[in-house]
Amino acid sequence: MEILNELVNTLVQIFTTSGFATATWENYVMIAVSCVLLYLAIHKQFEPLLLLPIAFGMLLVNLYPNIMAQPSTELQTVADYIAEHGAANTNYAITVMDGVQYYNVPTTGGLFWYLYQGVKLGIYPPLIFLGVGAMTDFGPLIANPKSFILGAAAQLGIFITFIGAILLNFTTKQAGAIGIIGGADGPTAIFVTTRLAPELLGPIAVAAYSYMALVPIIQPPIMKALTTKKERMVVMTQLRPVSKLEKIIFPIIVTVIISLLLPDAASLVGMLMLGNLMKEAGVVDRIAKTAQNELMNIITIFLGTTVGATATGTVFLTPQTLGIVFLGLFAFCGGTAGGVLMGKLMCKLSGGKINPLIGSAGVSAVPMAARVSQKVGQAENPANFLLMHAMGPNVAGVIGSAVAAGVLISVLQ
Repeated sequence: MEILNELVNTLVQIFTTSGFATATWENYVMIAVSCVLLYLAIHKQFEPLLLLPIAFGMLLVNLYPNIMAQPSTELQTVADYIAEHGAANTNYAITVMDGVQYYNVPTTGGLFWYLYQGVKLGIYPPLIFLGVGAMTDFGPLIANPKSFILGAAAQLGIFITFIGAILLNFTTKQAGAIGIIGGADGPTAIFVTTRLAPELLGPIAVAAYSYMALVPIIQPPIMKALTTKKERMVVMTQLRPVSKLEKIIFPIIVTVIISLLLPDAASLVGMLMLGNLMKEAGVVDRIAKTAQNELMNIITIFLGTTVGATATGTVFLTPQTLGIVFLGLFAFCGGTAGGVLMGKLMCKLSGGKINPLIGSAGVSAVPMAARVSQKVGQAENPANFLLMHAMGPNVAGVIGSAVAAGVLISVLQ
């Protein structure tokens, strides 16, 4: 009988400490959301390199919240500690309560809490930019400098949403962090939020990376609604060749100009241009390939899973967080629309030589947005190849979002 009681007590203890007893309805909702995102990542292949780790991090934290537990301290009497360990520990702080001495014994945090410090401290975003720079060809932007205009126009969503967030009673700093989602640049959104509104880092990071991954779903309807069939069928002439000297000088000049004008954007733009310079110089192939592959992959895993792990049910399913997600979607749609509308204007001014679809690539989701421009254009005209033309605004969007981040930080911080 005693053995049976012990067995029952053990089973009860296992159940009471399990997720079945501790999970709330919010956790189950977020588990369902994570499964939908996993489906989109695996079956639909919507940017799985981003969406899969984000979705799995979201799943894991709602099943086991302590994986994001912050390190803390527990009180243990000095006498009990000495009895357990055989000696005193002079490294622990002592608290005295009712004449009894207690050690402040530190406890270990969850795995993802430690990895998340790279997000919280703004370490991962510049490293991601380093990898993006090492993977990206700036040639289309150099060959067609007018692409800068499209990249700038696609930042429209940032500033419209900034105003909208203020009208919804967010502070100016919070509004700036929310608005940057419109740039469709996860690292930049994280970088700005850590500076302006760290309390909103979780929902803003999840929203920014989710919308980046969902570019193939969000952008095409907007592109088609704002353009005519005739405009989507425009075939653009081949870009001029760009010399190696131009490709080497470009990142140096951009770094100098932006660092002098907007020092707050220097770490993002500087690392982006450093990665590109390593790629184009041709003398540091080994570290250029490391930045493109091993470093980029490692940081993507750490960043994706820990960003997803901020989406706990109790934190994410609140009116404020849902408002941020809605405003982020509005910002992203506004940025896409701004780029396409500027593309339409340039199409008209050029006498129909510019396909306005490439304007949608002005958001800085590289190279996803450029691929969407190519796909939508080729659906109307199979002989149309817009990818390299769209890469110009796409790269300009990366630079533009970093510049917008520098402006917001310098003005609002």
